[in-house]
Amino acid sequence: MNRKNWLIIAGTLILLAVIALGWFVLGGAGGIGRPPSAAAPEIQPSPTLDSSATGEFVIARDGRFLFEGRPYYFVGTNFWQAMNLAVDGTGGNRTMLRKELDRLQSLGITNLRIMASSEGPNTEPYRMVPALMTSPGVYDESVLDGLDYLLDQMGQRGLKAVMVLNNYWHWSGGMAQYVSWRDNTEIPYPGDWNNYMTYSARFYYCRECQGWYRDHIRMLTERVNPYTGKPYREDPAIFSWELGNEPRNYPLDWVYDTAAYIKSLDSNHMVTTGSEGALPDGTQNFISTHNSPDIDYATIHIWPQNWGWYTPQNPATFTSAMAYAHLYFSNAERDCKTMKKPLVLEEFGLARDYMPLQNIFDPGSPTTHRDRFYREMFGRVYTSMAAGGPAAGDNFWVWAGEARPGYAWIGDPPHETPGWYSVYDIDETTLAVIAAHVQQVRIL
Repeated sequence: MNRKNWLIIAGTLILLAVIALGWFVLGGAGGIGRPPSAAAPEIQPSPTLDSSATGEFVIARDGRFLFEGRPYYFVGTNFWQAMNLAVDGTGGNRTMLRKELDRLQSLGITNLRIMASSEGPNTEPYRMVPALMTSPGVYDESVLDGLDYLLDQMGQRGLKAVMVLNNYWHWSGGMAQYVSWRDNTEIPYPGDWNNYMTYSARFYYCRECQGWYRDHIRMLTERVNPYTGKPYREDPAIFSWELGNEPRNYPLDWVYDTAAYIKSLDSNHMVTTGSEGALPDGTQNFISTHNSPDIDYATIHIWPQNWGWYTPQNPATFTSAMAYAHLYFSNAERDCKTMKKPLVLEEFGLARDYMPLQNIFDPGSPTTHRDRFYREMFGRVYTSMAAGGPAAGDNFWVWAGEARPGYAWIGDPPHETPGWYSVYDIDETTLAVIAAHVQQVRIL
C-alpha cells in the first residue's frame, strides 16, 4: 500500500474514532474534580471543532506533538515584545516587526513565545509600556490591535505563537499588578526579594484577581481578529495558551483549574504552564505541576548565570554549569517519559563573553560561551527528538534582531540591563548554531 492511500485510510479511521468517542474523551471542558479556586462565570463549551478533526492545530498525544497526523517538532525563540512592536502608533514599528518576522522565518524559526498580556498603569517602573490592560477589564485598543496584527502576520509566514497570559514577574505588570489593583497597595519590587515573592503569590488566593484574569482569558479566546476574520480560539497561528511566565509559589489547584477553564473556552489549542520546572532549590514539583489532563505539555527553563552556576568573569565555571544544565534537562526528560507528555525547553540563555571588552552587555563582545551553551542545549533536545523521546521543541532567549541597547524593544525585558541575553541580527556565529539545529530538526 502506498503512503498516500495509507494516510487516507488512517485519516478516515481517526475521524470515525473522534465522532464515536466524542469531545469528552479528547479532553474538552471541565476540571479534574475540584471546584475553581475563584468565582467565575458559568462556562459553556466552545463550539469550535476538535483539532484532530480539523487538522489545522498542533495537538499533544502519547508523549509527542502531532500535526496533520505526523510527529511535529519546532525550533523557536522568545520574542515577547512582538505585541508592542506591532502597535500602529506610539511605541510600535510595524515595518521593523515585519522585517524581524521575515528574518526569523528565513532562519527556520517556526515558534514564537510572546506576551499576550501586560497590565498597567504605564507610570510604573520596569514595565512594558503601553500596557495592554490599563485597569481591570479596560484595554488599550492600540495594543490589542497590535496583537491582532501580529497574529495575522505570523500566520502569513507559517509561524506559531505561544500566548503567555500572565507573569509572576513585574516587568509586564503581571500577578503583582492584579494584587495592587485589588488591595490598592504599592508593589514591593524585587529589590526586596522575599516581600515581592510573597506579594505576587497573593494573586492565587485573590478571588477578584482570579476573576479579572479569567475575564482576560475569555476575552482573548472569544476575540475575533479583524485582520483574519477568525476568533482567536480558531486561529491556527496560535500554538498554545500558557498560564503565565514562570509562575512560582502556586497551589496546584490554580494550575489545574485554570487549565480546565481555558479548555472549556477553547478545545482547539493546547495549554501549558510556563513553569521553569523543578527549580534547583527544590521548591516546585515538576510532575505534579504538569500532571493535569488539561496540561498538554511540560516546560522547563535553564538559566546558568541567574541560578548561580556560571559567572562570565570566571569562564572556568562554564564546564560545571553545563553539567548542571544537562542534569536538569535529563531529570525533566525522565519525568516527561513517566507522564507521557512532550517537553519544551522554552527559555535558555547565556551572557556574552566578559573578555576582551570586560563588558557582557556590549554588542561587540564575543559569544563564544553562549554559542557553546546553545550547541549543548540544542544537542540535548535533538538527541531526545531523534530517539523518540519527549523533547519536541525549544525557544532560545531572546531575539532582539536589529534592536540594540537604547531601543525600547530590545530582547531583554525593561527591568534588565539591555544586551544581557539579546541575540542580534549581526551575531553570525550564534545564528549559524541556530541554523544548524534547524537543519537537524527538519529531517526528523
